[in-house]
Amino acid sequence: MKADRRITATVAIAAFVLISADGAAQDAGADLRFSTGFEYSTGKYGGTDDIEELYVPFTFRAGFDRIGFRLTAPWLRVTAPEDTIVTDAGAEPLPGDGATVTESGFGDIVGALTFYDLYVSDTGNFVVDVTGKIKFGTADELKGLGTGENDYTLQFDAYRFFDRLSLQGSAGYRLRGDPPGVGLNDVFLASIGGAYLASNNTMVGMYLDYREAAISGSDDIQEFSGFASFRLGRAWRMELYAFTGLTDSSTDFGGGILFSTDLSQLRVSERQDY
Repeated sequence: MKADRRITATVAIAAFVLISADGAAQDAGADLRFSTGFEYSTGKYGGTDDIEELYVPFTFRAGFDRIGFRLTAPWLRVTAPEDTIVTDAGAEPLPGDGATVTESGFGDIVGALTFYDLYVSDTGNFVVDVTGKIKFGTADELKGLGTGENDYTLQFDAYRFFDRLSLQGSAGYRLRGDPPGVGLNDVFLASIGGAYLASNNTMVGMYLDYREAAISGSDDIQEFSGFASFRLGRAWRMELYAFTGLTDSSTDFGGGILFSTDLSQLRVSERQDY
């Protein structure tokens, strides 16, 4: 689901389950992770001129048995017509008009709290998680890097586990803030896809994401994405991904790279090296 950003939000959850758990259960205790990378995307998003965006997320994750916390602070560089507004960092912009300008700076900070295993089947091969998320309106709205308002999202994620395959279906609802002069609709979100553990070090997957348009009269957003994730040693992992839109309001294409580290494993490695 394109919650924080395109594929990364959905894949991060699926990868967390498959890599660190290798199944449906996770070991108790703290799990600390940090990730960053960069992504480029371009599209008209229902406007007449291209909007290009460079998105650099800095994400910290903490997992405690059945509860997980995530905090993302993104940096953005947006080249777009004047008065373009980024409604979600790295996601759906509202096209403006006029001369093309470039703005940059930190986007909206996003915090999320996930309760794992809200429902678990008797066999343990099917689980449901629930996530509450707040997008804080911290970005500079004068630059169009945010709306200046908070958004609130509730999302349910269902997983079905097989030997090396994890299937996922997600559904959620986002309550939008009300920025002056812009009418943004509350929207329904949905996603379906899966991840396959090709080897002990490699995972691949595909997702189809859907989101209602934030502006009345615009096409709903539909995007298809694929990824490949590789383990780099004991503590690091690299993910490559690409995506394309299926409607006029969606991105034309984009892609990125994400590096993540397991901080607890990193600390173990440092102590061993010492």
